[in-house]
Amino acid sequence: MGLMLCPAGDDVASPDISWSHYGFNLFREWLAQTEGFTLPEMAGFGGKRPWSSVTTTLTPLLNHPDDDGDLAPAQCAAMLPRLEAIVDERLRVADDPVLQRRIDDTRQLIDVMTYCVDKDVPLDFC
Repeated sequence: MGLMLCPAGDDVASPDISWSHYGFNLFREWLAQTEGFTLPEMAGFGGKRPWSSVTTTLTPLLNHPDDDGDLAPAQCAAMLPRLEAIVDERLRVADDPVLQRRIDDTRQLIDVMTYCVDKDVPLDFC
């Protein structure tokens, strides 16, 4: 089983991205590390550190149930600049295949979020 992030609605031509639950966890752990903290230390991920103690526009994505709910278009719009900056920062040292995979996943997520913002639809976790 896995999960998919896709725009809400019935447009079967819209972009989407999918991971196994484990793969999505690894992706979020990488994003958290990029933002200067570790996901396992956070409340809801095995730790006790409150989310209010970190400052990142990626919090709605990082602290979200894996397979239920959505992110509003405004939340996607707020995260896009940081995701784009992460891709730009990491491309300079992207000689590692795992890092390249994370960059590719981030690019796909950017495409899906951009679609959600442009069409003013939520990003569904399913």
